[in-house]
Amino acid sequence: MEQENYSVGLDIGTTKIVAIIGKENEYGKIEVLGIGRSKSLGVHRGVVNNITQTIKSIQQAVEQAEADAGLKIGSVVVGIAGQHIRSLQHSDYITRANSEEVINEDDLDKLCNQVYKLVMLPGEEIIHVLPQEYKVDGQAEIKQPIGMYGGRLEANFHVVVGQVSSIKNIGRCIKSAGLDLYNITLEPLASSEAVLSQEEKEAGVALIDIGGGTTDLAIFKDGIIRHTAVIPFGGNVITEDIKEGCSIIEKQAELLKMKFGSAWPGENKDNEIVSIPGLRGREPKEITLKNLSKIIHARVVEIVEQVYVEIKNYGHEEQKKKLIAGIVLTGGGSQLKHLKQLVEYITGMDTRIGYPNEHLAGDSDAEIASPLYATAVGLLMNAVENKDKRRLKTLEEEKEREMVLEGHEEVVASGSARKERKSVFDRWSEKLKDFLDNAE
Repeated sequence: MEQENYSVGLDIGTTKIVAIIGKENEYGKIEVLGIGRSKSLGVHRGVVNNITQTIKSIQQAVEQAEADAGLKIGSVVVGIAGQHIRSLQHSDYITRANSEEVINEDDLDKLCNQVYKLVMLPGEEIIHVLPQEYKVDGQAEIKQPIGMYGGRLEANFHVVVGQVSSIKNIGRCIKSAGLDLYNITLEPLASSEAVLSQEEKEAGVALIDIGGGTTDLAIFKDGIIRHTAVIPFGGNVITEDIKEGCSIIEKQAELLKMKFGSAWPGENKDNEIVSIPGLRGREPKEITLKNLSKIIHARVVEIVEQVYVEIKNYGHEEQKKKLIAGIVLTGGGSQLKHLKQLVEYITGMDTRIGYPNEHLAGDSDAEIASPLYATAVGLLMNAVENKDKRRLKTLEEEKEREMVLEGHEEVVASGSARKERKSVFDRWSEKLKDFLDNAE
């Protein structure tokens, strides 16, 4: 199958790297063709800190996915997270030259491009500019201004900013692993694509993605993203605590957490004990499940409270900003027993676990519908969507070419303006590609 027909999402996480190959089937659902995962070495708290190790891990995951699907991977969509991500609100406007013409895509692009020119702190770069709502000639709360008349077009934007060096490091890893970087997406956005339904986004919902190194938050209301945050703690700190608290090695701590761990200490009886083999002929260790739960509980409460602070920062207590659909938990960390109850207890909000099966084709592997793969599935969806957009663009351009051949110059004049308008992201990817080429 040629590269055109399928897309690839690559989730570079702190604990695992996942590559998913898939395509859209005739019902508009995502059909997964192959999946590969490898242990992530060289990523700490969502940020690459060892390039060579990360490249190795990416190659492993990609080779596994390729073998699984029987395809060769070309370009990938990658997620970005890490504690360097921050978001801000910004409003901007343009004055249109001719208010007799209706507002079109070019106007919106012009407005977005203007936001990309915002001056950031040294070493920071804008990753996403997400329009929240528009105003046309002072008329507020417009969701889609295309086709309206107006002279002044304003918008509020949610701007996501990240560290240039971290973005470049990810690009470098992808390039060195022999792949093309097709797009970079904020991980909480990708996860929310995969697990949230449109109704939830309308009603107001907070998505909490608990990964190995970071916990990502994305808040939606009225179908629009309102707030994003990355908290630099995840499942790994819980494992660390168990390791320290019980004096055992990391591998055992991770297994204990997954098999016997619970976020709610009241559950376990005092006499439930797990015996862990000692190292190199030492005596086995005995650990009570009650103690294990206490260690986990303390750390999970800390993570959830930090996330709750961010939800409060967004202002969920105001009537207009109320999150009616509550909280959706996803990511590997969401599989911890009794976590849902604990989150409900701390925040007082309805909570469910989010599985990325909302958009997957019916016959997909059950394993892929695990919260573990939420981000990877979301990145794959992003790749599929972007492919469709680009395909449409190419079709338009071909149509214009045919018109030129037939001598319809006047029609082409309007089309050529469209061609010049390279989307900001295309330009940004090119900039990144140039940088990487020169960096070698």
